[in-house]
Amino acid sequence: MTPSAIIAIFWVLAATVTAFLPMKRQYVPGIALLGVAPVLIVWLGIDYGLIVGILAALGFVSMFRNPLIYFYRRARGERPEIPK
Repeated sequence: MTPSAIIAIFWVLAATVTAFLPMKRQYVPGIALLGVAPVLIVWLGIDYGLIVGILAALGFVSMFRNPLIYFYRRARGERPEIPK
């Protein structure tokens, strides 16, 4: 097993633990996971090929759809609401 796969496994475990946290406590680890994910996806794509990279990207978008929608709306100049 390559280092990228091992780190990806730990990333998934960390994302799962973060999802179990209350919403207010998800922000800091969620932003960290969000920032690390593109590097990890590219690394997996280099090690295992384009299809694995695409599947990893689709999984990432599926898991982080709400933060990505929020950042997309902020980039467009809107003021989306943050859940309480």
